[in-house]
Amino acid sequence: MKKISTNLFLYEDTCNVYVIKTGKKAVLIDFGDGNVLQHLGSIGVDNVSDILITHHHRDQVQGLHIAVQEGIRIWVPHTEQDLFHHIDEHWKARAITNNYNMRQDRFSLLQSVPVYGSLKDYSSHVINGIAFTIIPTPGHTVGSITVIAEIEGKRTAFTGDLIYGPGKVWSLSATQWTYNGGEGIALSVLSLLDIKDRTPDLLLPSHGQLMEHPSDAIDLLIGRLVKLMNQRNHNPRLLKLRENPYEEITPHLLFNKTSMSNAYVILSKSGKALFIDFGYDFIGGIAAGSDRASRRPWLYTLSKLKEQYGVEKIDVVIPTHYHDDHVAGLNLLRDIEGTEIWCPENFSHVLENPEKFNLPCLWYDPIPVNRQLPLKQKIKWEEYEFTLYEQPGHTLYAAVIEFIIDGKRVLAIGDQYQGEDGQFNYVYQNQFRIWDYIDSAKLYRELQPDLLISGHWEPIVVTEEFLQLIEEKGKVLEQLHRDLLPLDELNLGADGFGAIIHPYQTVVQTGDTFSVTVEIKNPFYEEKEVLAKMITPTNWQVDNSDFKAKLTSMETIQFTASMTVPIETQGYRERIAVDLTIGEHHFGQHAEALVTINNLPAEGGDH
Repeated sequence: MKKISTNLFLYEDTCNVYVIKTGKKAVLIDFGDGNVLQHLGSIGVDNVSDILITHHHRDQVQGLHIAVQEGIRIWVPHTEQDLFHHIDEHWKARAITNNYNMRQDRFSLLQSVPVYGSLKDYSSHVINGIAFTIIPTPGHTVGSITVIAEIEGKRTAFTGDLIYGPGKVWSLSATQWTYNGGEGIALSVLSLLDIKDRTPDLLLPSHGQLMEHPSDAIDLLIGRLVKLMNQRNHNPRLLKLRENPYEEITPHLLFNKTSMSNAYVILSKSGKALFIDFGYDFIGGIAAGSDRASRRPWLYTLSKLKEQYGVEKIDVVIPTHYHDDHVAGLNLLRDIEGTEIWCPENFSHVLENPEKFNLPCLWYDPIPVNRQLPLKQKIKWEEYEFTLYEQPGHTLYAAVIEFIIDGKRVLAIGDQYQGEDGQFNYVYQNQFRIWDYIDSAKLYRELQPDLLISGHWEPIVVTEEFLQLIEEKGKVLEQLHRDLLPLDELNLGADGFGAIIHPYQTVVQTGDTFSVTVEIKNPFYEEKEVLAKMITPTNWQVDNSDFKAKLTSMETIQFTASMTVPIETQGYRERIAVDLTIGEHHFGQHAEALVTINNLPAEGGDH
């Protein structure tokens, strides 16, 4: 055990384990193999209350099962929580053969451990009288954090594997998140600059040496990392974008040049700002995979927005649709900035209950909505008025946001169209309907905007030629679908399914009874009898398993079935389905849903 100061110690294990002592209690930063517990008596510690983990790699955490046995509270990075309490599922799902995912997410625990709480970005936790602040520092891993605490008058940053020593990192391999990529290098530079701006007195890494001159150590490392980026021609605009992340479309309408999908800012005279969409702020590349630990929102550019444009409050955010690249940062805005989330009424239920839907690009956590916005009614915010319109096409759950700013009538259209040639951006599983782009073209003609702002493309100056173009393309798109699909015989819609089960995902305890709702459509042009039968795992008890009804042409109907899971059953994503017959046509098991069964009480803490 090495003494750093009166109440701060270092134990060298599979990683550096830091011991912060308060009387006879201690908090540990990282845990290694757990051998530190055998040496605490030498410094007068007889109880470890909490362990704060900087990232998921096995050298940091391989002994956590010992901590569980000792009843120590385990806190893990919020982004990486599934790599602790759901690691079994990760190992089973992770691609191994023909693998192009270079993330080191297999350098993880071999078995799951229960977690007391997650360390959300920018949050603070007072433990044993010491305030610990959690700073997002992606680079070594997507979800890595730095823990900052004031210890004996020194601002101390526990940096995980962000930095090893002056000008050094523990691993470059870990920074490659895609095949032939260097995403973690760019994010490391951004993270290091953020830590430098927070003026720590000490840097304490997970591997390497204590650094008493943080600024010099960081500058040397950034210089070398930037040279490596330049050598590979990666992120050449990184530092320029950090200095000027926002660009003016009009004097009071900005867009964030650093985000994955365009986030727009409306500036008010009062110093307040309203965002349209807020997904992944300042990206240096997207990691392979789509598990929670591969996606990381943060609030990196807000300080520049406030500094350069006099913004005093991020007051409101309105999303155009529910996709993660447009909403991933909403919970952070609410929790850290006090921002209210206003959502169009036609998809607020998707934000608040993502587990109920079988849709692409859902965010992992529910996003509570402060205010549901009605469609086709004027909404007042500061000196501006907004009107929202339903806009299916890219996804059924989307809206156009209309407003006038600096003399321009603007439509925020999300991802409906790609660029000035009006290319479509539809995805069948987003519940695209073949006439949707006819409807959106008609809406745009009625509203007569001057400018379209979209999720991934440059603003479009609207002309009569553009409106004619998207009208014609919409008609051609619908006709092509009518030519290609057997819609004259039966109409299952563009997605091709006759039944849906709600909710799509359910989590229950062993022995519980739960219900699902099945929606069925008669796709034929005459009345038909519908027969539906619930399909479940063996030994499940099902009430209302069989359903029968007569439906007129294109009519839909719903029925509810209740299921009881046998006691002492456990399962991850157990499958249920509905077997569908309509008239003489047996469609088979046309819809499925997933049920996860726990055989233990729910874990404590913040998950």
